[in-house]
Amino acid sequence: MTASSASSSQSVAKNTDATDMPRHIGIIMDGNGRWATRHGLPRAVGHERGVEALRRTVKAAQKLNLDYLTVYSFSTENWRRPVSEVSALFGLLKTFVKQDLARLKREGVRISVFGTRAGLPDDILELLDKAVNDTRDNSAFNLGIAFNYGGREEIARAVRELAVQVRAGDMDAADITEDMLSSALDTHQYPDPDLIIRTGEEHRLSNFLVWQAAYAELLFMDVLWPDFGEAELVAAMETFSSRERRFGGLKSGAA
Repeated sequence: MTASSASSSQSVAKNTDATDMPRHIGIIMDGNGRWATRHGLPRAVGHERGVEALRRTVKAAQKLNLDYLTVYSFSTENWRRPVSEVSALFGLLKTFVKQDLARLKREGVRISVFGTRAGLPDDILELLDKAVNDTRDNSAFNLGIAFNYGGREEIARAVRELAVQVRAGDMDAADITEDMLSSALDTHQYPDPDLIIRTGEEHRLSNFLVWQAAYAELLFMDVLWPDFGEAELVAAMETFSSRERRFGGLKSGAA
């Protein structure tokens, strides 16, 4: 990191208690394959470098006093990729949990996993459960991992859960509110994201936190995910702080 980046990091860290700084950031970690192609390397190497970028970013988020970070690790659409690549992605999850879980636990990080369990092999489910259970009593920082996750699938599961309660007579369908639906989502213990970052040069949400992102600021960055780190996170937070969030209202001072 350059001296100017370090200075910016210190400036952001000092001001993270201010109301113009994000509390919860979501990241769509995109660009591993393109990074590998541009460097003449196999796609698997790009994913490995992506795990290194995740480590850097989690450390930076803690340093910058964020409360919540949610990363898009594996989507329900990623099953369409070649079997070899899906297996490689699962292998990287195993590596990350095995190498980093003990440290994250010591640092007070609480891990949550969002997404459906359907279709996941038993060893992956056991690993995800271990990450959640081993850190459930931590409170210094919250790391959400969206794994086998799709925003529309999440909403559909939440609606089915509410429908079961209606059928059982525990509530009337006419009484269902937005808050009730939010409370049935995987992310119900997290506040809605203030900022969603997408790396990798694409400009779409790709089914990530589609309900929760209703009023999130969106930032699309040209950097490929393996090159992302503290400097890029600081830049994103500074961009966020320069925007005015109106939530459907008027600009400050507008007549």
